[in-house]
Amino acid sequence: MLVELTNDYNQYNPGDVVYVFYRNPHTQDVANVQAAAVVNNPENPGELAIFLYETYYPLTNEMAVYSSEADAMKVYQEYFGYE
Repeated sequence: MLVELTNDYNQYNPGDVVYVFYRNPHTQDVANVQAAAVVNNPENPGELAIFLYETYYPLTNEMAVYSSEADAMKVYQEYFGYE
């Protein structure tokens, strides 16, 4: 099954809460669905970023971002096959 990992990142606005897949940097085989905030990118004015664990990540079309936890969990299950 092919899982679509890109979406229209232009639909988000600063202050939105979104859900992303996050891999534990210390244990790369562990991934979770995590809530994150959409914010104005402090490093590139005029662009949006995801703020997660005190770090800004540029919001691009290459990032899997979901507007609901249910949507994120559905794709997570399809992609990883476990909870």
